[in-house]
Formats: sequence, structure tokens, C-alpha cells
Amino acid sequence: MMNSNIDLQNKLEAVLGNKNVYFQPPASLKLSYPCIVYHLTNIPERNADNIKYKRDYMYRATLIHQDPDNDIVDKILDMPYTRFENSYTTQGLNHYVFAIYNKNEKEIK
Repeated sequence: MMNSNIDLQNKLEAVLGNKNVYFQPPASLKLSYPCIVYHLTNIPERNADNIKYKRDYMYRATLIHQDPDNDIVDKILDMPYTRFENSYTTQGLNHYVFAIYNKNEKEIK
């Protein structure tokens, strides 16, 4: 999983244009905006003949931005295997929630 997480971290930093991308940050961490906060939500596996042969990682990523009309939403949606789930505003910040499948091309041995 570690390679999968590092790969996704790099992709999200490139889309955001800065290093304010946080994987499962502790509640005590002060976030800098705009930012993306993400966490692992599922690990679907594929089986054949009772043998696991492929594993993917599903993440939930939330873009938090002061500007309700920003172009980062479209940049995230341009990433492969990404879908928009919902949005909401709290404490003057806009939150955009995405499901991202980070495909793991490695076979399970």
C-alpha cells in the first residue's frame, strides 16, 4: 500500500500546485488552505480460482478551499478513476469530496 499512497500523494500535490496535501492528518494539525485531506476507505481485491491476483485502493479526498469558484475541482475530476461525491460549506470554507481509485498495477503473489 505504501507505494500506492506515495503515488497518490504526488498526483494530488501536482493537481493542487502546492504541498498542502495531508494523508489522515491528526486533529491537532493546523491546515493551510487551499488543501486536500484524504484517507483510505476501501481495498477491493480481485480473485480467480480462489486466488487473489489484483488489489486496488480507494480513497476519499476532500478539497478544502476558500474560493467557491476554483479550477482545482476540474483538475481533480480530470484524474483517472475519480468521481465527485458531494460538496458542502462549513466555517466559511468550501469542501469538495471525491472518491479516487488509485489503481495498483502490481499483481499479488
